[in-house]
Amino acid sequence: MQILFLCSKNKQRSLTAEKLFDGYRNHRVRSAGTETNARIKVTAGDIAWADIIFCMEQKHARRIREKYADKLKDKKLICLNIPDKFAFMDEKLQSLLKERLNSVFINFQAA
Repeated sequence: MQILFLCSKNKQRSLTAEKLFDGYRNHRVRSAGTETNARIKVTAGDIAWADIIFCMEQKHARRIREKYADKLKDKKLICLNIPDKFAFMDEKLQSLLKERLNSVFINFQAA
């Protein structure tokens, strides 16, 4: 499965998720940001590549729906509701990511 994580600037939340889950159970993972000044900005190619897209906040999901509606037809788009208050690889962020993904997708507790 190919998984895309999105946040605003791709410096903390989505990048942490990528590092945490890439390769787990043979999943391929990318991360990107939805803002112009993102470290890696999400593209139509990223959306097309992904089987499932996890957004950290509703505003990220809204931006993706507005810009890439035609690419989202057969995609799962899930909001994890994780606020922008964590540093990269923060232990609390890692725990929260595992908890949220476990509840909405697949058991990542062992990751």
